[in-house]
Amino acid sequence: MAKAVWNGKVVAESDKTRIVEGNMYFPLDSIQREYFRPSSTISTDPIKGQARYYTIIVDGQENPDAAWYYPDPKPVARSIKNHIAFWRGVEVEK
Repeated sequence: MAKAVWNGKVVAESDKTRIVEGNMYFPLDSIQREYFRPSSTISTDPIKGQARYYTIIVDGQENPDAAWYYPDPKPVARSIKNHIAFWRGVEVEK
């Protein structure tokens, strides 16, 4: 079972993760939604498409844009549709 942990809390947990380009992607339905707030940040990857971000908030501490996902990935990245990945200090354990 893989876990994503930030500020001492498990923010996502799943046994159905996918690894793409060294990043572990969790199914969107595996996140603890109370810790996530949509961000206005958008970035574009030439291979995967447009990414959107979430800020993670745990015990009043914010980690801006610490999670990202591709709402409509390009065909080559279809396997990560409805999946989310983490960075910026979020510990991912398998």
